[in-house]
Amino acid sequence: MENKMAVMPVRRLLLHMSWPMMLSMLIQALYNMVDSVFVAQLSGAGFEALSLVYPIQTLMIAVCVGTGVGVNAMIARRLGEKRSEEAGRVAVHGYFLYLMTWLAFAGVSLTLLRGYMGLFTSDPDTLRYGMQYLTIVTVGSLGKCGQFAGERVLQASGDAVGPMIIQGLGAVINLVLDPLLIFGIGPFPRLEVVGAALATVIGQLVGMAVGLVLVRRNPVIHLRVKGFRPSGAIVRDIYRIGAPAVVMQALTTVMSMGMNKLLALITRHGVFILGAYFRLQSFIFMPIFGLNNALIPVVSFNYGAKSRSRVSGLIRFALTLTVGIMAAGTLVLLLLPGPLLGFFDAAPAVMAEGIPALRLVALSFVFAGVSIILCSAMQAVGAPVCSLAVSLLRQAVFLLPAAALLGWNSPPLVWLSFLLAEAGSCGIALLLYRRVSRVKYAGLKESTT
Repeated sequence: MENKMAVMPVRRLLLHMSWPMMLSMLIQALYNMVDSVFVAQLSGAGFEALSLVYPIQTLMIAVCVGTGVGVNAMIARRLGEKRSEEAGRVAVHGYFLYLMTWLAFAGVSLTLLRGYMGLFTSDPDTLRYGMQYLTIVTVGSLGKCGQFAGERVLQASGDAVGPMIIQGLGAVINLVLDPLLIFGIGPFPRLEVVGAALATVIGQLVGMAVGLVLVRRNPVIHLRVKGFRPSGAIVRDIYRIGAPAVVMQALTTVMSMGMNKLLALITRHGVFILGAYFRLQSFIFMPIFGLNNALIPVVSFNYGAKSRSRVSGLIRFALTLTVGIMAAGTLVLLLLPGPLLGFFDAAPAVMAEGIPALRLVALSFVFAGVSIILCSAMQAVGAPVCSLAVSLLRQAVFLLPAAALLGWNSPPLVWLSFLLAEAGSCGIALLLYRRVSRVKYAGLKESTT
């Protein structure tokens, strides 16, 4: 039977592949928000601790996402080339690499976390809460790594529902356990920030277990673990595609750390506002990341099958959807910044500073969305360095210097740096994509599907 990624009309295919990922990532964003809301009710120090540990969480996600990009694209391309046995070998290597990633996270967490927290705070409560949360989520990150492995293997095979089940089930368990473990409801002990971390880890472990079951039952990908030996060639190919994605995602960590440090120097409530913003914007950006995650395997598959019109049609439709979603998100943040900040028990002084800040940042959303999709498109057709260049511009080269210049001259304008960075990098992304498409599409054939 023909793989649906080769024959399904491109708009229907992208929607079919992306809506489960969008839904599961919205659920993911919801439980990240719930964690923060519950912890904010405990204390301001607890919420600030979560804001300070956010860069480490994004770094973990960066490594997992980047590895997944390589695994995903390699499997999808092998399937497009009708090399199913090779696709199965790549999938086994994906699980192996995620296991190594977990061991690295656990090892680093036991040696470097206290030094990291000490860079940003001397408050004993904030330090204690941050150390508790980070230690648990890093040492217990086997579930996170296993979840990513299952999701990416299933996605690459054309299974759109499996990844949604993996993430959704883990998120629901987290949502249920959060209030029970944080506040000590019923027979559960009151664990506060420790409870929030444990709820996250337990949910991820359940998601990992479900993912393993679904992958073993997948009719397209066949895992053969017996006699497994790591192949240097396969690992190199995975990270040739995935390493730039790791760096791209890790730039979010650099940006978060840089902005936290800068805001602490120039504005009283900037760290709190930035932490609230990251949780709010995840509701807007998570659907784009779901679309982005669906776009990479379907473009990779059709690029491997040398279908030019399907590749370009998928990318154009993804851009159209992205502009609509991000425009809606911009309106929400422009119209409702006060009620949204109210979720985090923001004090009146934080409201006064945060409402105009969120409105300024919202103006950057459409530019950011277009850049994200173009970066994914360039990754999928084998131009990851161009994607890396755009991400570097977005989150470091443009943003941090602009924030420093604006902040030192007029602190309220520091938030305008997001718009300047996203608009400039979006223009460069469009130019790079035009150049990449001319080169990469030259040998592809047209398709009537």
